[in-house]
Amino acid sequence: MTESPLLPARRSIRLGGQLIDLSEPLVMAIINVTPDSFFADSRNTTADEVCRRVEKVLDAGAEMLDLGGYSSRPGAADVSPRQEYERVARGMRVIRECSPQAAVSVDTFRASVVERIFEEFGPILVNDISAGELDPLMIPTVARLKLPYVAMHMRGTPQTMGELTDYDDVTADVIRYFSQRIDRWTQAGIDDIILDPGFGFAKTTTQNFELLARMSDFEVLGRPVLAGISRKTMIWQTLGTDPSGALNGTTALHWECLRQGASILRAHDVREAVEVVRLFEAYHNVCTTLP
Repeated sequence: MTESPLLPARRSIRLGGQLIDLSEPLVMAIINVTPDSFFADSRNTTADEVCRRVEKVLDAGAEMLDLGGYSSRPGAADVSPRQEYERVARGMRVIRECSPQAAVSVDTFRASVVERIFEEFGPILVNDISAGELDPLMIPTVARLKLPYVAMHMRGTPQTMGELTDYDDVTADVIRYFSQRIDRWTQAGIDDIILDPGFGFAKTTTQNFELLARMSDFEVLGRPVLAGISRKTMIWQTLGTDPSGALNGTTALHWECLRQGASILRAHDVREAVEVVRLFEAYHNVCTTLP
C-alpha cells in the first residue's frame, strides 16, 4: 500500500467575525514595511509599493497578509516601539484602503503595537516571534482582545539568537517548549493558537533541516503549524547563493513542509507557494485512492 503524505487535521481559527478554514493548507503573504528586511526585494517603503504588493499577492491566491515593521533577521538593529507602530500603521492604512476585507497578521513581539493597531484597525492575527518571551504583556493583551496568536520558538533576541543554538534534540526541545506553554496560553484566554517552529531563529542550518525532517512530530500538540522557511539562510547558504537566488529551493522545501503537515506557508513568493499547495493536494488526493 502506498503511504499517504500527511495533511493538516480539519481546524479553523476565528479572526473577528471571519472564520479562517485550515482544513487545507493556505499561504500567508509577507508584506514588509521595513527598510532592512533580509530579502531586499520584499521591502515596501511607500504606500504605492504596499498597495501593489497587496493586490499582487491577493490576486496570486494569498489568504492572509503578514505585515511586519521590525526586521527580525539575525543581527538586525533594534527599532523603537513608536517607530515600529508607525510603520505598521502606515501599512495597515494602505491595506484597509486597497483591500478592506483582507485577513491581516501583524508580525510583532510588542503588546503595545498590538493594542494600538487593534484600536485603530480592528481584529488582527498576532504573529509573535518570541511566543510572549520578550514582552510579559503580550499574552494577556492577546487574550483580552480575543485575537488568534502565532507563537514562534526563538531563544534570546534577533540580536543574540545566533549564539543560542545548543540543544539536546532540537525537535524534541522545541516541542517540549510549546507543550509547557500551551495550557498557560489557553488558561489565559487565547483560544486560537498556531505554532511556528522558528526556522532560522536560534538554529543552525543542520538543526533547521532536522526540524523540517520531523515537523510532523508537532501533531502531538494538536495545533496548526506555520512554516516560515521562505528564502532563509538554510536554503541559500546550502545552495551557495543568496536570498535572491533561493526561490527554487524554497519551493522544494515548501513541498516537504506540506508533506510534514504544515497548515500555513508564510511566503515571499505567493504564486509559487500557492502552486505548490495545489500540486500537493492533487498528489495527496491520488495517493489516498491507491490500493
